[in-house]
Amino acid sequence: MLAAQYVRMSTEHQQYSTQNQSKTIREYAERRGIEIIKTYSDDAKSGLIIGGRRALQQMISDVESGSAEYRVILVYDVTRWGRFQDADESAYYEYRCRRAGMQVAYCAEQFENDGSPTSTIVKSVKRAMAGEYSRELSVKVFAGQCRLIELGYRQGGPAGFGLRRALLNERGEVKAELKRGEHKSLQTDRVILVPGPEEEQRVVRRMYEMFVSEGRAESEIAEILNAEGHRTDLDRPWTRATVHQVLTNEKYIGNNVFNKVSFKLKQRRVVNPRDMWIRAEGAYEAIVDKALFLRAREIVDARSRHFSDEELLDALRAILKRQGQLSGLIIDEQNDLPSSSAYRSRFGSLLRAYRLIGYEPERDYRYIEINKALRAAHPQVVEEIIEGVAAQGGSVLQDPDTQLLRVNDEFSVSVVLARCQATAAGSLRWHIRLDTGLVPAITIAVRMNETNDAPRDFYLLPSIDMTDARLKMAEQNGLWLDAYRTETLHDFYVLAGRAKVTEVA
Repeated sequence: MLAAQYVRMSTEHQQYSTQNQSKTIREYAERRGIEIIKTYSDDAKSGLIIGGRRALQQMISDVESGSAEYRVILVYDVTRWGRFQDADESAYYEYRCRRAGMQVAYCAEQFENDGSPTSTIVKSVKRAMAGEYSRELSVKVFAGQCRLIELGYRQGGPAGFGLRRALLNERGEVKAELKRGEHKSLQTDRVILVPGPEEEQRVVRRMYEMFVSEGRAESEIAEILNAEGHRTDLDRPWTRATVHQVLTNEKYIGNNVFNKVSFKLKQRRVVNPRDMWIRAEGAYEAIVDKALFLRAREIVDARSRHFSDEELLDALRAILKRQGQLSGLIIDEQNDLPSSSAYRSRFGSLLRAYRLIGYEPERDYRYIEINKALRAAHPQVVEEIIEGVAAQGGSVLQDPDTQLLRVNDEFSVSVVLARCQATAAGSLRWHIRLDTGLVPAITIAVRMNETNDAPRDFYLLPSIDMTDARLKMAEQNGLWLDAYRTETLHDFYVLAGRAKVTEVA
């Protein structure tokens, strides 16, 4: 009998874990006369969610597509399959394999996964225990992190502008300054924050003075810093957001703060209120006077106080009267008001807020409604591509974070829908934004028709030939670009069904 093995380790520190799992799995297979012909391995991947576990997703895809040559999946134990917080989710992925005629065996468990009532009960208990272990471990890790915070030790993250990270040994002596990207190598070492170069400290203090004493807005401060040639700690221009981060972070007065945001068990990201933060005051050397910091906080708090619906709408009317028009960008530029996202959250959308004050930007309506329709159509196009490649014998996995498609585990594909726009002269134009930051091997650019309700044609754009992040298209684009054009995606399906990235490029 032919089999595949699935192994997983949670962190990079468990470098021998997958080898140990494979040893037990091989011994199990030898005792039963099973030959292992394929290995799926997820290295340094949490078992809490399936997102990011490419090997498990690929294995399920292979099984369901019928391309798998094996008939058994061997796993070390129930926890390696996953520590899903919902035991039914773990059962669901196993069920998908069994539905496709695949047997799943847990090699280190004391029960046979034969579908009997006993194995079903034991397996369910094991799954619940695996999830509970993660919950208990999360509580213990959080308690340990809080204890280290209270002792004044830094828990991850860059130092920030004007500060640096210093490495301490077990005796509390400074060993070295950590550069960006460097980490401690010993468990007994600890990290603290120390003041950075004097020039950066002066810039930080000046930012507070401009904000508190001179009454300048964050955006104005950013413009001044950029005009003077100052750069952030990431060597980027200053923005309203990066200035705001400096003006609101307690580390500049020496406080060590933790638990601003929670993402426990990878379930839901929660922004915690200030009274839930874990804080050690005076843990580091301050570079900003505390009274100055508290005054800056008062200004920020007063600006972000809770507005009633009518106050928000009155503010919109005032902006409209001054500016003559409204947009998300115009709202975000108002330093004494919440952002446009706050209006979207309160009223459901900016359009609804506009309607409540009697503002009707006809052009914006069309633009927003078309974009909304394209966002709704995008998953349908992606699903069509996945099904089309599968029909030709290929396999496709979609990364839940980047939304890129991984075809045959060989090359990545980005899918972009381009809205059709008409110029004043009646000519048609399409502006295509390429995901250059994600570096897909191929971008499938879908040009919508004149009414933006169906695809007009498709362009298969290899990244090796695309040097710009934006591509402007007309109705006729010349031979070099038309070489990538196709009326349908059938040719791509046939090619991708058996191609490797070198062949596609």
